[in-house]
Amino acid sequence: TYGSLAQFANFLKWGPHNVHDPAVIKSGEYFYCYSTDAAYGITVPPGIQVRKSKDLVDWQFVGFAFNALPKQGSDFIKSSGGAPFSSLWAPYVLKAGSEFRLYYSLSSPTPRLSVIGLATASNPLGPWTERGLVVTSRDENTVQTNAIDPTVVTQGGEHWMYYGSAWDGIYILKLDPSTGLAASDGDKGARIAQRAFTGRVINGNIEGPEIIYHSELKKYYLFIAYDWLETKYNVRVGRSDSPEGPYLDFDGNNLNDEEDNLPMILAPYRFLNHGGWQGTSHPAVFESDGQYYIGHQARPGVDKYFMVLHIRKIFWTEDGWPVVSPERYAATEQTGIAKEELAGAWEYINFNYNVVPGFAEEQVSPDFQSSNAVVLNADGTFNDDSNNQWNYDAPWLELNWSSGLNDKVWIERARDWENKKACLIFTGLNNEGTAIWGKK
Repeated sequence: TYGSLAQFANFLKWGPHNVHDPAVIKSGEYFYCYSTDAAYGITVPPGIQVRKSKDLVDWQFVGFAFNALPKQGSDFIKSSGGAPFSSLWAPYVLKAGSEFRLYYSLSSPTPRLSVIGLATASNPLGPWTERGLVVTSRDENTVQTNAIDPTVVTQGGEHWMYYGSAWDGIYILKLDPSTGLAASDGDKGARIAQRAFTGRVINGNIEGPEIIYHSELKKYYLFIAYDWLETKYNVRVGRSDSPEGPYLDFDGNNLNDEEDNLPMILAPYRFLNHGGWQGTSHPAVFESDGQYYIGHQARPGVDKYFMVLHIRKIFWTEDGWPVVSPERYAATEQTGIAKEELAGAWEYINFNYNVVPGFAEEQVSPDFQSSNAVVLNADGTFNDDSNNQWNYDAPWLELNWSSGLNDKVWIERARDWENKKACLIFTGLNNEGTAIWGKK
């Protein structure tokens, strides 16, 4: 928590604090983070918060992208009979040629009266010039999504935007690469992901997509936020051979079918000696020097209104699924890990929930996945069960449970943020597609 720094007078000291819905890009020696106009206990000026970092650990607040609401977005909402919120949400930034493109979300109290606009600059710090409106939405009693939460993938000369929050799920929209705007004026795109039925309606708690293309694995990966942003917010992922989909989950199911999908690679969690982190989603996925990272907001369990930027390393399973570090990135030096170091007590988290009880529960309960003890014995057994067997072929540790479950997890050195010291971590999936975390 950071109550003493939360006031606007301290914005130069915010660092990773007051970050919500981040988007991260690297340019030159700096990483730049753009985020929603939000802060703990106060109202901040509209404009999109901007931070920079050389190492993904220490962040410096450097100002706002705009000094007011963008006129084109604001005028659209007013001309449609609404009043825009005095804040910008969920930005996304990319570089196209020599041009930086900043996509912003502006909404209103009127349901679905929202807009995604585009501004451009020659520098990641601006100044930004409005180019136009990419996609809009109104409450017209038609099948559509909410025009917020943009993300863009560029590959093979094509540009595709994915966007949406609630209502009719996540949409894909083809862009004109030369302008960054919709390839066809007025096009809303088509739905590419949705959720399961909750009661008698489709669960609308789906938003915040993030899309990347992995050039080595030659697949598109679509990361999506499920559930309520203050509490049970979690990250699901699907993959495809084409930007247009279909995106498939761990079991080969289409993300556009009426069901919830696995793997869930990040969710509210709690290790020992800490109150836990909830609201752990709205992912920003980016790459630097071949290493992929995920950034996201997280809210401490002791007060869900604080918002902190978390950056984690992403690892890839042998069959090409992303998994994320249990601990935040700390630029830890990586050295060889001997099998003997693995023996002993670990904190173990199994992200074993998938069925959502209902809209109300999603908004009040983070459903923390809390750590339990797993003890690896030097003889290759664990948890006092001779039928539980573990083996290690660096960097992969396998935990073969007598129940028939098999965890295959990546081992690495990290910083133990809960106890402020060095540690070992593992992360991976089991044979059912459930994310597994560990810390020693």
